[in-house]
Amino acid sequence: MPDKSLDVVAVGNAIVDILTQSDDAFLSRHALKKGAMTLMEAAQAEALYAAMGPGVEVSGGSAANTIAGIASLGGRTAFIGKVRDDQLGTVYQHDLRALGVEFPTKAATQGPGTGRCYILVTPDAQRTMNTYLGAAVELGPSDIDPALVARAKVLYLEGYLWDRPDAKDALRKAADAAHKAGTKVAFSLSDAFCVHRWRDEFRKLIQSRVDILFANETEITALYEVNSFDDAVPLVRKDVEVAALTRSELGAVIVHGDKTEKIAAERVAKVVDTTGAGDLYAAGFLSGYVQGKDLANCGRMGAVAAAEIISHFGARPETPLKDLMKKKLGATA
Repeated sequence: MPDKSLDVVAVGNAIVDILTQSDDAFLSRHALKKGAMTLMEAAQAEALYAAMGPGVEVSGGSAANTIAGIASLGGRTAFIGKVRDDQLGTVYQHDLRALGVEFPTKAATQGPGTGRCYILVTPDAQRTMNTYLGAAVELGPSDIDPALVARAKVLYLEGYLWDRPDAKDALRKAADAAHKAGTKVAFSLSDAFCVHRWRDEFRKLIQSRVDILFANETEITALYEVNSFDDAVPLVRKDVEVAALTRSELGAVIVHGDKTEKIAAERVAKVVDTTGAGDLYAAGFLSGYVQGKDLANCGRMGAVAAAEIISHFGARPETPLKDLMKKKLGATA
């Protein structure tokens, strides 16, 4: 068995988030689907950027946000994702490495620039994401180092990557390398629109290669084409070892074998921006999981991390999560 010197290795889109405050009228004018993630071509992205208000640039990407959260909790992590050798790409690499994250993926020297996600946050704290993937789509099987994957206790994959054939092959290669090395495979459904596009392939991937599944209520009901959350639970129970299913203010449900743990949502004084809530829930949960904590405590750690992220703009922690866990959960953190 390889030495597990890393807690979690993630594979995901390397994306710089550009966040701005907006309103429903702006979304309507630009025919943007509120609360969803929409892929854009370069020309669309430039036109939207020109029309947006002032923005704040933050290194993002779903799986990278999770990795940043785990690093904030003191975990040993690595990230596999593609940037271009441009200014945004250099900033992105620095941001992750400054957190202590191993980031071995070589930057692309030609082709599209570093990916960007234009995030419009409305007064109700909903985030509408418009993503130009750029260099992120260049990720392929050659970027997956089986030896790096083998060093991890958990491999974490994001569903957003599933839109390109090379990226699919990269995820499959990573998952197969993980299982060969005794590494658990975690997968996030990422977005209901991803699920609608790739439902059959996602289900096949989950049944054959995934041990731990992360999904919110909308995503899990879309995956199984059922009308209610309660209908989805027995179906996911059959497909994976562990499913962590989030339900916003209703908290979360953790499914494991014939057991079900219900976890209350962590209270927040004011919800400012829901960007990254699911990413940081996964960070808290996986941090507990790799430490061998029971699933109820994993779920509580997820809830605390998610609550921190929705209390401010951006999807990277502003408060050291390790300190926050001790304050909120004490000895269980």
